[in-house]
Amino acid sequence: MRVESLRTLGFRNLGSAELELGAQVTLLHGPNGAGKTNILEALYMGLAGRSCRTRADRETIAFGEPLARAEVTLDDRGERREFLCAVDREDGRRHLLNGSPAPADAASLRPALAVFMPDRLALVKGPPAARRSHLDGFVLAWRPARAEARRRYARALTQRNTLLSRIRAAVASTSSLDAWDEELASAGVQLMAARREAVSSLAPHFAGAARELGLGEGSELSYRPRSSATDATELRVELAERRQSDLARGFSGHGPHLDEVAIVVAGRPARRYASQGQQRVALLALLFAEREALVAGDRSPPLLLLDDVTSELDPVRRDLLCARLLDGRGQALVTATEPEHLPASCPRVEVGVRDGALMRDIPDAA
Repeated sequence: MRVESLRTLGFRNLGSAELELGAQVTLLHGPNGAGKTNILEALYMGLAGRSCRTRADRETIAFGEPLARAEVTLDDRGERREFLCAVDREDGRRHLLNGSPAPADAASLRPALAVFMPDRLALVKGPPAARRSHLDGFVLAWRPARAEARRRYARALTQRNTLLSRIRAAVASTSSLDAWDEELASAGVQLMAARREAVSSLAPHFAGAARELGLGEGSELSYRPRSSATDATELRVELAERRQSDLARGFSGHGPHLDEVAIVVAGRPARRYASQGQQRVALLALLFAEREALVAGDRSPPLLLLDDVTSELDPVRRDLLCARLLDGRGQALVTATEPEHLPASCPRVEVGVRDGALMRDIPDAA
């Protein structure tokens, strides 16, 4: 599955622009504020139907324009697909596939998207919620059939929390929790199993990528569930034991919605003790680990969107990054202020970006 091109209209500062992607690496270079990150965002939005930078869709519309459009063409073994996301100031957002509303399983009809942006460091140094959400997104790409467990759990958790609030307000009985405890436990053990299997598949790849990218030994990825339950009955018992405290606080204080995905660098938690440079490399290692696991699981490799990825990498790590990008496993779109930030040994399509305008410099050498 290969992404061929991106076309934009009225998207931030890009105006009417068109980008043809290389078979492996495409390098966007230009000064700060030129629009390089906007191109990554437009590509993401066209494929996923939402921005990777903001929840306020209208922020993507250029000043003075009525709408923003991002259209992406991809080829899947000879089958051509056109993804389009449009944001209108009046009508909101639309996501289309081949001219019709994108179906619920649209994610399976495009490559997974792996994003490296400075604010994505929250995956490494932020609270557990970001890592849980990211892991669940990987499960969706890796084993799509297992996504239902997360949906079931989210629905049951919402209903249980609503019921807890009603019981506190004396408008519902405690016994009515039994059914939702059963549903929450049933979905919860399935969700934990999916997460545990996913992390088991990622962990060796993460350790290898971290080592190759210069973090050395002692880098680990592990799943740390809040519950010790091995089946639905055990999780239901845990929920029952904590029912009174849940009633007191008005929400569920136990279950997979509080799990942790731990990232360790040099034997210490990256969230607290890793330098910013180490955290950046750890995030890269995670993205490469996901790519390895997807390929090993007979899934299409993700499209890597790497924004300003080289700015804090020394020359040795830049060479290691280049080797990873050229391993033949999918495409990557990389931004840098100078083309020299990506080693000359890395064949690529180079595209200059100036004030939202794109200028292709060098033909694809791959």
